Parts: sequence; structure tokens; C-alpha cells
Amino acid sequence: MADVAAEVGVSRALVSLVFRGQPGASPDTRERVFDAAARLGYKPDMAARLLARGRSKVLGVLFTARNPYHVDLVEAIYPAAEELGYDLVLSATVPTRNEHNAIEALIGHRSEALLLCGPTIPDADVTELGTRVPTVVLGRHIKDARIDVVTSYDRPGAREVVDYLVGLGHRDIVHVDAGNRPGGPERRRAYRDAMRAHGLADRIRVIPGNHSQEGGSDAARLLLEEDAPLPTAVFAANDQCAIGLLDVFTRAGVKIPEQVSIVGYDDSHIAGLSHIDLTTVRQDARRLARLAVEAADEQLRGAREPGVCLKLESKLVVRGTSGPPAAAE
Repeated sequence: MADVAAEVGVSRALVSLVFRGQPGASPDTRERVFDAAARLGYKPDMAARLLARGRSKVLGVLFTARNPYHVDLVEAIYPAAEELGYDLVLSATVPTRNEHNAIEALIGHRSEALLLCGPTIPDADVTELGTRVPTVVLGRHIKDARIDVVTSYDRPGAREVVDYLVGLGHRDIVHVDAGNRPGGPERRRAYRDAMRAHGLADRIRVIPGNHSQEGGSDAARLLLEEDAPLPTAVFAANDQCAIGLLDVFTRAGVKIPEQVSIVGYDDSHIAGLSHIDLTTVRQDARRLARLAVEAADEQLRGAREPGVCLKLESKLVVRGTSGPPAAAE
């Protein structure tokens, strides 16, 4: 504003009045101020204005850089935030940067509220965080905390996978789980329950894994190294894990789905690529993102107390990595 004032030959205070739309300047002076601002490339610092009013209008988003589904969520959060007048600050977890550091960086950048995509820190830490700043967790079940949770029903989605595979004729169905990571316990329990419901309790097998491609790759190598027939189907903890399985099996000459069917979870953008064509369970990233942003906005406006849990239905998406077992054809 000082540069604009010097260009026009008026005071900085008068330029401030013009930009704020306040009375005190003639129409001719206003026109000259705006012309000078355009020539100098001046743009008002909206962030500074908001901070001066005690607001930043910034939502901090925590996500895992290597998780394609988290990337899908971030892409969906942007338009939802813009509609409500918020900007975003992103902070990623990577192998050399833990979630606590990533979260503190968001708070340090004056985030008014936090959106945490599938956080893995302990429940107690998330609860404590909610006492410091309005917090919304996406894709993880946390009970009795003063935070909002937006997620999908994991158990029905996992049961649908088993029902679908059994309907194709599969009996030897292995689950590569995600341990205690978000969604892992719920999907594991649903797999066990569904197998029992189909009279396949003696065929239940859970291989420890995680939400990474490496977890799926390790599980595939374990199955290949065993002195036993391969299972006819594998239900993976998420799409990344499924892609790890798909990669190792394909390189070993295992035909997918003729010899082994593979099903993932999330329906991230990579699942639908033609060379992957993964059967998976779809979580509605766009709607989850919108609900999360709206929940954060409601907390910030004081429209309600935190602690709301919003859950969406999931849906099985059948693609090319699944089919009937060879013996059932």
C-alpha cells in the first residue's frame, strides 16, 4: 500500500480506505489508486487481514504421502473447503517424518481446525489434540472423544467381499490384514465372521500385513514359498496391499484371476487403471471429504459440540482381478 500511495501521491491511510471500500476518497482518487495498484501488481494480503480479525480460515490436513487413497481425499477436500471460504495447509507423513511432527507443523501454520486422514497415533493422543484445536478424523474409528469422525462402515464392506468370493466358488480365501491401522481390526473381524457364516471356519487364515505395497509383497512371497497350494483368493487390507500382492504373483507367473483372485479396499484412483483393473471396495472419497470439511466448519462456528460420528456405506466394485476358481469353472 505504501508503494501505491507513493505512485498516486496520496497517504497510505487513504489507500487503505479505498481498498476497504470506506468513504473519504473522491471517485477520481479511487480510480487512480486502483489503476496504480493494477500497474504495480498489488494484491491485498487476505491472510494478514483474517489474522488481524483473529481468524486464519485455514484447515490443516494430515495425510500419508505414499497412500493413493489419502491423495484422493486431499483432492476432494480442496473444492469442499473453497466452497466454505477455507484454504488448506497440507502436512504429509513420510518414512522420515512422523505424525506428531506433521500435526505440530499444521498447528504452527495457524490452522483453525485439523482434518486427519487415517491417523495412526494412539487414541489418547487424538483425544488430547481435540482439546487443543477442533479436529476431524477421516477413516478411523475413535470412540468417546471430543472430536468428529467421518468414515465408512468397514464391516459390511469386508463381509461383501467374502460373500462375493464364496458366491464365485472360492473356499480357500486368505486375508492380508492391516494390524491395528485404521480399518484393520474391523475388516479382519468381518472377514472371520463372514467365513464362519459360510461354514468355512476351518479355512480362515489371516496373514499379518499393513496398508503398504510392501506388506502385500511380503504376504505374496510367504504364500509362494510355502510347500502348499496357493489360496484361490486373497482379500487385501487396502488397494496398496493388493497391488503388492498382484505385482509379486504376476512376476512369479501366477495367473490373475485364473489361479488367484485378488480384492482390495478403498477404490483409490490407481485401482481403476487399465493395467491394474483391481476388484475393490469403494469408499466415497468426495462425500467423506465434504462431510469432514462441513464438520470442521460447524465446530469452528460453534454450531454444535464435537463428538459426532458420521458413517457412509461402501460398495464392492468388480473388475478384472477376480473370477471363479479354476475348479469351479
